[in-house]
Amino acid sequence: MRNFKKSLLSRQSKVPVSLSRKEAIQLVETSYLTAASALIWIALYYLPIGGAFFRLALPLPLALLQVRRGSSCGFEGTALLVMLLIALMGPIRGPLVLFPYGFLSLWLGWSWYRRINWWISWGGGVLIGTVGFFVRVVLLSFLVGENLWVVITKAGLLLLERIIDIGNLNLVPSLFFVQIVALLLIVFQELIFVLTLHAVAYWIFPKLKASIPTPPRLLGFLVSWEPI
Repeated sequence: MRNFKKSLLSRQSKVPVSLSRKEAIQLVETSYLTAASALIWIALYYLPIGGAFFRLALPLPLALLQVRRGSSCGFEGTALLVMLLIALMGPIRGPLVLFPYGFLSLWLGWSWYRRINWWISWGGGVLIGTVGFFVRVVLLSFLVGENLWVVITKAGLLLLERIIDIGNLNLVPSLFFVQIVALLLIVFQELIFVLTLHAVAYWIFPKLKASIPTPPRLLGFLVSWEPI
């Protein structure tokens, strides 16, 4: 009798626990949106065209997952994304997706899920994007064996020279001033990028049964049309 009970209990312990409908949907959404993010990152990394489009689209799937299913699913999706890309691209190129796109998607998804004001989510996104840009520059410089900050500094110098020529100014910029201009270019780029992410999400997410907070009045011109 005791042996029969033990065998019965062991069989019951081996019976798989069925998922609820909500858990199954969360699992499927996490898998599909993570796979979409991985494909976008691979396309951004390897394809010679469409970089601006892929860069804009990359943070949105995981942010959408977090808005629809909560923060835990967002963190699970990000962790799964990193593991998938490590398997596909290696231990260095795979985690690069975190800087800044992975952390940016987590921040924006959390902010939109919590209905945080656009000014806060925008400012935090710009900070994450700027720091992530520098981390990516350092890691890529290590990979290629060349200081990529020199390329960014040259871009700042070219902009300064053009401004000096247009204004007919008698000015010779110092290296420190050129680097400050390069830093401002990066911050300006992130300002436009994160604000565009807010606008695209505001237009698209309602069609996917997710929504983000309405923009403040000063940014109302971005959403003067109804969400698509």
